[in-house]
Amino acid sequence: MTSSQTADAKPRLSLWKILLRILCVVLITVLLVAVLLYGVMFVLCKGPSETARNLFVRSVRETSAIYFLPNLYLTTEEISAIEHAQEVTVEETDTSLVNVKAEPITAEGPYTDEWGYTDDDNDGIILVNVPGQTYTGYMMIVLDPSRVVLGCNPETIGGKGYTVAEYVSMFDAVAGINGGGFEDLNGKGNGGMPDSAIVSNSVIYCAGKGIGPGFVGIDEDNILHVGFTSLEELTERKIRDGAGYGPTLVSNGKAVDDELLASGLNPRTAIGQRKDGAILLLVIDGRQPNSLGATYADEAEIMLRFGAVNALNLDGGSSSLMWFRGEYINNNASVIGIRPIPTSFVVLKEGVR
Repeated sequence: MTSSQTADAKPRLSLWKILLRILCVVLITVLLVAVLLYGVMFVLCKGPSETARNLFVRSVRETSAIYFLPNLYLTTEEISAIEHAQEVTVEETDTSLVNVKAEPITAEGPYTDEWGYTDDDNDGIILVNVPGQTYTGYMMIVLDPSRVVLGCNPETIGGKGYTVAEYVSMFDAVAGINGGGFEDLNGKGNGGMPDSAIVSNSVIYCAGKGIGPGFVGIDEDNILHVGFTSLEELTERKIRDGAGYGPTLVSNGKAVDDELLASGLNPRTAIGQRKDGAILLLVIDGRQPNSLGATYADEAEIMLRFGAVNALNLDGGSSSLMWFRGEYINNNASVIGIRPIPTSFVVLKEGVR
């Protein structure tokens, strides 16, 4: 071997050693992080704080990707006891509590509603930041309830779903949030099949799936209903647009008991209505350093604060999104990007209905 060949061989050997050392550092770091996370979760599940344990278990079990983590520390019976909550049953919606204005609100200058929120540009939509101890989010107040409809594509039910932005575009709308639940086996569903019946433009689809544990519907008089007990009520109450998820948060001006709203901290979406008919669309960010998420009880408190007479929790987690003025205004919690969904509540342009 010549001296030049020896010189060429040494750098190659040094490079491999450097790469090997980097790989070892990376593997050790990953291992230490895994051990640390395992230890933290062990303390949460087996530590002295029952509140911390229950919050952790409920938060994780509400996800589709890491729902199995509590099984590493707790038995099936222990997890079931923590998750167990009484079924939320509420009385039928009292439509007399809502007085929808016959004509859309018009004003020469900025319009301020009874709750002190101002529509600066008179587009009929008021957007308000919603901060909390464990979350940040947005409340969209749609002054004319006739503008809110269910975004869906009946022709593609069972196929691939659409994103909130795509539903807004499909309906030539101006805003939207995600809607009801959908079949999502192991978090790998295509977002095309609702897990309960839905109503679009007064037509019921997927009736065979029933209405599930919770349903929200807007009737032909633009009054929002909760407290459904049967599929037949969709026709009886003349529901024009609706979807299922739950639980109900507010019924006839009163929040559901906190004990019945036991849940974890996660991204949330909800829909409600004030006594003047305005529709409330709420989205809460979660699974982020600056916004861990909200509980069902948090949602109920927010809805009451904004004047809700009735309100229901919609699908949350990685589906929770709000689209307004050409962009998503909240942060998506999904690590795989915007997910397709079967339904969305969209806000039509003024004067469309």
